[in-house]
Amino acid sequence: MTQLKPILSHVDNIPSAGKFKPDKSSLYYIHHRLRYQTSLPKLTIWSTIFLSLIVFFFFLSPPATPAPRRGLRTTTSYGGSGWESRIKLSAKPRSGTGHTVLVTGAAGFIGAHASVALKRRGDGVVGLDNFNHYYDITLKKSRKSKLLDRAGVFVVEGDINDVVLLRKLFGLVHFTHVLHLAAQAGVRYAMVNPNSYIRSNIDGLVNLLEVVKSSIAQPAIVWASSSSVYGLNSKVSFSEKDRTDQPASLYAATKKAGEEIAHAYNHIYGLSITGLRFFTVYGPWGRPDMAYFFFTKDILNRKQISIFEGPNHGTIARDFTYIDDIVKGCLSAIDTAKKSTGNGGKKKGEAQFRIINLGNTSPVSVHKLVSILEKLLKVKAKKKVVLMPRNGDVPITHANISLARMELGRVLGEVKKTSFPRNNLAVEEYGLMYRV
Repeated sequence: MTQLKPILSHVDNIPSAGKFKPDKSSLYYIHHRLRYQTSLPKLTIWSTIFLSLIVFFFFLSPPATPAPRRGLRTTTSYGGSGWESRIKLSAKPRSGTGHTVLVTGAAGFIGAHASVALKRRGDGVVGLDNFNHYYDITLKKSRKSKLLDRAGVFVVEGDINDVVLLRKLFGLVHFTHVLHLAAQAGVRYAMVNPNSYIRSNIDGLVNLLEVVKSSIAQPAIVWASSSSVYGLNSKVSFSEKDRTDQPASLYAATKKAGEEIAHAYNHIYGLSITGLRFFTVYGPWGRPDMAYFFFTKDILNRKQISIFEGPNHGTIARDFTYIDDIVKGCLSAIDTAKKSTGNGGKKKGEAQFRIINLGNTSPVSVHKLVSILEKLLKVKAKKKVVLMPRNGDVPITHANISLARMELGRVLGEVKKTSFPRNNLAVEEYGLMYRV
């Protein structure tokens, strides 16, 4: 607009016929008419030049790229031939009978442990993670450098909403399985950033399923649902046959929606899908938004901690499940998953669909958790008992794992029955990772 100002001001200075009324008999009038008429060709010339410049720059400038739709992000560069070679090397199993697994959310808590376990037993593994800032990104980077890199797992930094990247990966590698753990975690954070749950837990899942179903040889999918889907269900222990239509949080609602979406893709496209409902997972390299982490920090710093209770002093308890048991369940789900029956988006037969609880079956109350931490830390906690707010949390989680024992029994039978906690993890791991 600044370039238009001199031209417009020049045009504005030309007097209009209504305002200019000279003496027609004067020489001044004749002179003015001649000057006005001779100025018209000049004005026409400059206008033509100006319009020509506009047309020139219009065709010279590149066409605008439309913004991608929500959930369809694209990446412009993928690292070249060296990047592709590292992916193919990481994806190669140690033997011809090994699996080739894409692990999404590989730098996450469960993802890192599962990726390392798969790699160590001889499977080919490619990780994918967007390293978002839901919690301290240095923890995710540390998992990558100290766990994944050392195990030989190559992690692609990218988003499951990047369809172009997903297609690139599936074009480079023939994955036999996908362990889909990428998701927006946390119940309370949904009250702060609800859209992040839609983007990750619904849009991201659909994007991944779309790419998988279009594959010539569809991989089997094992993905993370959540015990949160049981919502306001008052019956314990929680069984896969129980109602899950009363979610208490947006997080739970997106996970329940994910189960229904997965079923639709299984039914229409023949994808083999196993959904695992995780119950409160804890252990080394765990998420810092978990209660035992921030309780430990506040107790050591002599700060008061809030202990939630339900109405009428009702107990708040969680079915804490150790990370090693969850990983064994994930690997067993992969090993027992049947092949998908589709090919290139066309179903050729009925495919396996399972929803399975993975839990410890021994809920621990918040009061008991704090008592354990006090004993390990050798510090008395400053406690304040408060009524649990309506923030999406539920009073108790308790897993019925009968189906898991039946479907995944060979591996789960090797898991020793232990009570919370293992390895003094709250003290050792918090001190290690956060230098308390």
